[in-house]
Amino acid sequence: MAVTIKDVARESGVNVSTVSRALNGEYGVHADTREHVVTIAQRLGYRPNRVARGLVTGRSHTLALVVSDIRNPFFAEVARGAEDAACRAGYDLILCNSDLDPEKQMRYAHSLMEKRVDGILMNSVSALSRKQQEQLNALGVPIVLLNRTAARSAFSTICADNEAGGAMAAAYLLKLGHRKIAHLTGPRQHGNMTERAKGFVHALDAAHKPVHPVVLHGKNNFQGGVELAQKLLAQHSGITAVFAASDMMAFGVIRALMEAGLRIPEDVSVMGFDNVELAGIVRPPLTTIHQPKYEIGQAAVEILLRLAGGGPHQNPEHRVFGVELVERQSCMERKA
Repeated sequence: MAVTIKDVARESGVNVSTVSRALNGEYGVHADTREHVVTIAQRLGYRPNRVARGLVTGRSHTLALVVSDIRNPFFAEVARGAEDAACRAGYDLILCNSDLDPEKQMRYAHSLMEKRVDGILMNSVSALSRKQQEQLNALGVPIVLLNRTAARSAFSTICADNEAGGAMAAAYLLKLGHRKIAHLTGPRQHGNMTERAKGFVHALDAAHKPVHPVVLHGKNNFQGGVELAQKLLAQHSGITAVFAASDMMAFGVIRALMEAGLRIPEDVSVMGFDNVELAGIVRPPLTTIHQPKYEIGQAAVEILLRLAGGGPHQNPEHRVFGVELVERQSCMERKA
C-alpha cells in the first residue's frame, strides 16, 4: 500500500499538519523538526498525492500545450522549451494535438478544464470568434495564445515578429535579383502566416521597382507545400524564387521541384520560415527565417505561471521575439 502523510506523522511523532508544513517548506516548523520529518518521509518512500493536494489548494500543478500539428518539428522545439520551463517550476505539461481543427481545439480546452489544469498554452489555428473567446474566458484559467499578435486579444499572446520576417525574406530575394517571385502560404486568416504574407507582399510592393508576387494558399504542412508547388508550376511559368511560409512547406516545395526536374537553386531559389533543425540537413540546406522556438515555449510557460499565481483580473501580457535571416545554399543570385 502507498505510504500516506498519516504514516509519516505517526513515524515522526508529530501531527499531520506539521508534516504537511515541513514537507512543503512552510513557516512555523523548527529546522530540526523539518529535517527529521523529511528524513522519515524519504525512508518510508512517501510521495505526495497531487490529486488530494489539488482538491485542497485548487491547483493541479499541471499545464497544457495545445498545438495544431505535432508532426511539424517547429512544435517539437516549442514543446521542449515549454516542458523544460514547466519542469523547473514543479509542473507537469500535457500535450494535445488539434489536427488543425478549430472545433477539436475547443473540445480540448473544455476537456483540460475537467482535468483541472492551471493554465493552457494554445496555438490557435484560426482567428477566435467572439463566441470562442467568451467560452475560453469562462474557463477561469490563464490562457496564452501562441503565434498570435496582441491586436484585439483579451488573452496573453506570444509570437515572433512575423511581419518583419516576411519583409526580411522579400528584401533578401530582391537583393539576389529575383523579379518573378511566388509566396506559398497556409490557409487564409492563419494568424502568423497572414502576418508573414503581409510583410512579404508589402516589402516587394515598396521596392524601387515594385514586384507583384504570385500568392497561393493551401495546407501548412509538407503535402501542402508539394501541392502548391505543383499548382504553381502548372499555372505560372518563369518563377525564379519561392518563399514558403514555413520550413515544412518549403520541404514539400523542394520535393515537387525536384520531381519536376528543376534544380535548386540554379533554376528556382527556395526560402522557408522557422529554421527547424531539419533545415540544415536537407539538400540543399534551406535558407530560412529563424525564430526562437525553444525560447517562445519557455516564455509562454513563464507567463502562464505568473498569471496562475497572481489571482484574477490581471492584465494580459504580450511578447514579440525578433527574427533573423539564416543564409544557406537553397537560394542564389539571379543574373539580369
